[in-house]
Amino acid sequence: MDTLWLSDPARAYADWQAREAAGADRRPFAQRSIVQHRAMFDRFHRHIVGHNATLASFGSDHINAFWLDPESASYTPATRMRYLKLIDRLCRHLVNAGVRASNPAADLVRDGRWPTDEPPPLFLAEDVDARLQDYVQPLPADDLTQLRRRAIVALFLGTGVTASEGRNATLHDLHPEAQPPYLHVPGKGPKMPRTIHLEAFAAAPLEAWLKARPQMSANGDRLFTLTSAGTPITDMSFGIIVRAALEAIAYRAPDMSPRILRNTYCRRALRQGMAADDVSRRLGLASNRTVDRMRSTIVD
Repeated sequence: MDTLWLSDPARAYADWQAREAAGADRRPFAQRSIVQHRAMFDRFHRHIVGHNATLASFGSDHINAFWLDPESASYTPATRMRYLKLIDRLCRHLVNAGVRASNPAADLVRDGRWPTDEPPPLFLAEDVDARLQDYVQPLPADDLTQLRRRAIVALFLGTGVTASEGRNATLHDLHPEAQPPYLHVPGKGPKMPRTIHLEAFAAAPLEAWLKARPQMSANGDRLFTLTSAGTPITDMSFGIIVRAALEAIAYRAPDMSPRILRNTYCRRALRQGMAADDVSRRLGLASNRTVDRMRSTIVD
């Protein structure tokens, strides 16, 4: 039995990807796909460990429970199918390596279907984007809470980071005084670190927040916290803040979370002439699939 899968799963998966893993046509995966697959594996492995299971013991019930996690619940049907394909491919290898006795993903993959189409991605139209950029600019009468709200929306709209990346951003990552201003996003797992230049409109609200932000003893280096005592901010709080900002400019959509601001950032960069590969790198994506979907919404 290949015991490395139980003692160091991340290393075992990386080694397998580099040596043996291949797609349905038996061609080796591209490097960008390998990075994406490792991130997906890490995500699923954290799930089963959180449910007191290992790569040798998890079953179909653990796979079904995976879709109920808060993060996984938002996955599109296509993303779910990609996860199923990855888990099925993994389990077949684990059976061959003597780590498992059976493949709990086999029936789920066989019953699954790739979606024939996906819902169009949501984004802010150019005029709504401009209104929100105006809304995030700090005003003399703003109190600490309002400055924080404007800065949070400016961060998502002006960098395209995910809610998780915004939640983990620190004071040392943000440099609004630089020329040009930028946000450093640290690497995580297989995800490479990256530098994102702030859109011009985002510099003022973020700089105003840094100047007004109180000193904190707990979680003292986090860019945003829920309270002045340093309580970590949550994705739910981000969602409430983004929704309130969109409602303040009289805009409503089925999705009023940081995701729509990330999509808007992506589309804006494409409209400004940035190459798809460069946009994907700024967003921390392993492939151009999301960027290509956003590009399809632009009419010349």
